[in-house]
Amino acid sequence: MTKTITIDPVTRIEGHGKVTIYLDDNGTVNDARFHVTQIRGFEKFCEGRPFHEMPSITARICGICPVSHLIASSKACDDILAVKIPETGAKLRRLLNLAQFVQSHALSFFYLSSPDLFLGMKTKKEMRNIFGILEAYPALAKDGIKLRKFGQQIIEKIAGKRIHPPWVVPGGVTDPLTLEKRDEILNTIPEAKDIIRKTLDRYKKENIKLLEENESYGDFSTNYLGLTSKNLGLELYDGFLSIIDSNRKFIIDRINPRSYKDHIGEAVEPWSYLKFPYYKGEGYPKGIYRVGPLARLNLVTHCGTPEADIELEEFKSMNKKPIEGNFHTHYARLIEILFGIEKIEDILNDPEVTSNRIRAYAGVNKLEGIGVSEAPRGTLIHHYKVNEEGNITWVNLIIATAHNNLAMNKAILQVAQRYIKGLEVPKNILNRVEAVIRTFDPCLSCSTHAISKMPLQIQLVSSRGKIIHEMRRI
Repeated sequence: MTKTITIDPVTRIEGHGKVTIYLDDNGTVNDARFHVTQIRGFEKFCEGRPFHEMPSITARICGICPVSHLIASSKACDDILAVKIPETGAKLRRLLNLAQFVQSHALSFFYLSSPDLFLGMKTKKEMRNIFGILEAYPALAKDGIKLRKFGQQIIEKIAGKRIHPPWVVPGGVTDPLTLEKRDEILNTIPEAKDIIRKTLDRYKKENIKLLEENESYGDFSTNYLGLTSKNLGLELYDGFLSIIDSNRKFIIDRINPRSYKDHIGEAVEPWSYLKFPYYKGEGYPKGIYRVGPLARLNLVTHCGTPEADIELEEFKSMNKKPIEGNFHTHYARLIEILFGIEKIEDILNDPEVTSNRIRAYAGVNKLEGIGVSEAPRGTLIHHYKVNEEGNITWVNLIIATAHNNLAMNKAILQVAQRYIKGLEVPKNILNRVEAVIRTFDPCLSCSTHAISKMPLQIQLVSSRGKIIHEMRRI
């Protein structure tokens, strides 16, 4: 008889998710699958739309990451226009993207993952949320709210709206940054820097206690993919595409991102709507790689801002090879927040940032456009084809969560093999599985373009296909 265990707190995973864990004849876990049960759609219903509408349309994929889609989409449209946007337009896009990084990383770290980090995996389910953090560590919770507010307010000040701003367009941006708004943002930077410094210090002290998680939550060898600058600096808006292996050897060394299809393949499985990108040089599924904060810091030699460079050096000192444990992604997020705040300050202090030269105008000069940038969760690819009238005929989107799909499945398997022994299923296994998924900060609505939410479900299946245990979030 099937035994059902229902666990009812909020999941803290964005979107639809189901995990199935398979046992062999001896009751040992031999496979685990992360099913994304949402259906895709944006690639198809964008067909026929004028290409210049694409930034605003694709921003609606998600309310958490609209800026990331605005950036990648606008770059693909720039490619169709065959223009180089004015320097100030590029700087303002960078500014918006950095603000998105700060607010999104703050959301992931403080709102979604801090209960795992500071309250522990065995904390009562009623406490495993932001309200539990507010009760146990009120200053930490308030700092998280302030830091996310910092990023969101920058987006609102320069782009007009916090969510789905229409400010980023093909060829640049619509409105310049005023001196008044520039000064308003500069005045908020000292407090934001103070918060991230305190949070980094707190996390590094707490991380010493997380030995079990650091060693078994996605701690395995993969390749790492992302954008870098020409001199291997941290680059979130533009740059060159690279892949390194688990020995830090370059498999692909700083190539033009427009050639991504020569190196990245996309597989599908019948049990998930989320695609499985892979490195073509190693085939599927061997060509597993990771993207996101951990991958980016493994790829680069420096960040390019004073305080973030110091933190990066300390981060890399943990291992001469790439840092492989995915639980360290939380640490990497904090370093990227610090980098983002420092870089925002640098851009705002550039006298050219308030120039009126912010947009280039042109018609359809190419029938294909590719835009690649870094989103908080990892490398984001928008690829469009148009007809002579500029109407979309074909779209391909590779979202960061999709890039990480193979790695997420492997990480779930690792956690399941550690904590499930035979038919004994720990009561907190669902939270442990969620915790390893949260290290990737998946945005399932982005990656599959769904319109609603559904709980996480875990099934334990015997070698004969019988469901032994089922756990479900309501």
